[in-house]
Formats: sequence, structure tokens, C-alpha cells
Amino acid sequence: MAEKALLDQSQVKKAVQALQAFLKNKASGEALFLDETQHISLLFTLWKIPKEAQTIRIPLPHGQRSDTEEICLFTRDEPNMTSEQTQRFYKKLLQERGVKSISEIIPYKVLKTEYKPYEAKRRLLGNFDLFISDDRVRRLLPSHLGKHFYKSKKEPLCVNLQSKHLARDIERVVQGTSLKVTNKGCCCMARVAHSAMTADEVTENIEAAVQTVVTKLRMKGPVIKLIHIKSQTSVALPIYTSDLGHLSVLESKQAQTPKDKESASTKQTKKNKTGDKKQADTTAEGKGKEKMVKKNKAAAEEEEEEIPQLVPIETPIKKPKLEKPSKKKKLEKAPKPAAVKKGTKAQSKLIKKTDSKVKRKVPKVK
Repeated sequence: MAEKALLDQSQVKKAVQALQAFLKNKASGEALFLDETQHISLLFTLWKIPKEAQTIRIPLPHGQRSDTEEICLFTRDEPNMTSEQTQRFYKKLLQERGVKSISEIIPYKVLKTEYKPYEAKRRLLGNFDLFISDDRVRRLLPSHLGKHFYKSKKEPLCVNLQSKHLARDIERVVQGTSLKVTNKGCCCMARVAHSAMTADEVTENIEAAVQTVVTKLRMKGPVIKLIHIKSQTSVALPIYTSDLGHLSVLESKQAQTPKDKESASTKQTKKNKTGDKKQADTTAEGKGKEKMVKKNKAAAEEEEEEIPQLVPIETPIKKPKLEKPSKKKKLEKAPKPAAVKKGTKAQSKLIKKTDSKVKRKVPKVK
């Protein structure tokens, strides 16, 4: 709230007049760009980087867009109508409500089919200065538009086409501006006016923008550090610098945070101590239980040692060896068949001898 009182109107007007004089001198040197207007923007520098990103809509008392800028409107597909019929329907609706700033209407079906190639999307981006969309189709557009619309900061702005005050809502969106506060840096910029406006109109727009930004920023304490105005080709001219007294406020806050951290650390140490005591008690109980268990195990082992083991434990590997017959048994059984064989051999020898003798005694017949 301090920025409202400290923003000096005379200082702002001097900076605006100096910027306009610079733009006129540059335009006189370059005759080709006499008809073109340049954007005048506000550059905000914050004391600290915000935690969350934020987009602030800023209504302006004087329109910051020239009449030569072209605006495109994305609409939804009306049921039981072709794309040409929907274009005619919305053109008639805008004429009835008194809206004259929109130059072209593109239904959602045409955007999907005709502007699907990459080159067509780039051409669409370059042909228009501002894009507006029906709030019923807004969530479907990013996948069809592509990342280039968002990199160039030309993403479509939402409008309720069913509202009773359609002309007023579209005029606010077209002639107003928006400030995108990111959580990646401490600087942000918003377009506020153009070079064809008078110095009084530019100063009024700047004051209105600063008031809305200060009220809608989601940050506590001193917020804005510096405010500059600049065009697309000029140097940034300062219109507000915060007091150095804000530094003492910030330092006091930063000094308070370590104390809070220390108190939190002491609380954690106390909790850790109580936890250690509980753990010691539990460990003592656990040790007592372990001793009792060890004693019970020792008693059980003594009882088991007193029982004699009468039956030897045989492994499955030794069983087949025990089942095999020993060599002594084989030797004992072996002589019986051997004796029988010797007797038979002797008898056979005697028979052969007798046969030979008999054959010799028989005379040979001639």
C-alpha cells in the first residue's frame, strides 16, 4: 500500500514526456516507421522472488491498443451448423451487441482442420496481434495452437460470449492488460500504453496499473522495489524507487527466521532426548528378556545332553554300503562249486583214459 502514496504523478509525467520525445526523434530519423506505434510497458522489480506464479488482469482507463491492431476470436462449433454458418452466427451476434474491434472469427473445427500444419500455425500467429477465445473452448486450444503462441505471450484470453454485457467484457479484455508474475525471477513486465497516446493518458494508465498490481499481489511486507517505463527500443526510465527503510524490515524478518529455526531445533532435540530415554527403557527390557531366553535355552540343552543316544544315526550314503555282501562270505561260498567242478573234471579224465585204452586194444581191420 506504500507504493500508492509514494508514486509521484509529476515524476511519472516527466518520464513519459522524455520517453515520447525520444520516440519522436527516432521516428523522424527513420521515415519508414512514421505510421507505426511502439508499445510502452511498465517494468516491475520485486524485493524477492514470489513462491507461486500469478496472472493479474489490469483494467485501464484508456485503451492501450491502437485501431490498426487485428484481433482474432476462437468460438465453439454450434450444433446442427457448419463452420460457415457458425461464423455468420457469431458475426451477427457481435454486430447486434455493438462489438467492432474483432476482425476475424475462427470456429474450433476450422482450427483443427485448416491450421493443423506447423506453417499454418506460424502464419496465424503472425497475422494477428491479439487472440480471444470463448471460455467453453479455452481448455481445448493449447493442444491445437502449439508452444509458439505461449512463448510469444499471445495465448488466447477468455471471454464469456453468453453474457448480457458482451461489448463491455470484450472491451475490457481488448483494452486492458495483464501482468504475469513468475516464480523464476524478480522482474515482470506489463504493456500499459502506446506511443500515439498523450502524456496525460499514459500517466493515468500507469497509476491505475500500479494500484491494481499492489492490491492483487499475493506477497506480504514490502513488495515492489523499482518501477521503470520503457518502449521496445528505449532505455528503462525509473518512476519509483522504494525507501531503504524496507531493507531494515526485510533484515528483521530474515533475523527472525533463524530464531524460529533455533527454537524448532531445540524442540527437536528435546523430542530426540525423550525418544532416546524411551529407547533405553525398551532396550533394557529387551536385554532382560534375552537373558531369560538364554537361560531357558541352556537348561533345555543340559536336559538334551543327559539323554543317551543309543541308536546311531546313519546317513543315506552309508546305507547301500551296509547292504552289500562282504568279501568273506563270497570266499566261503566259492569252494563248494569249485569242489563239484573238480570231481566232474576227474571223472571226465578217467572216462577219457578208459576210452583211449579200449581203443588201443581193438585190432585194426584191414
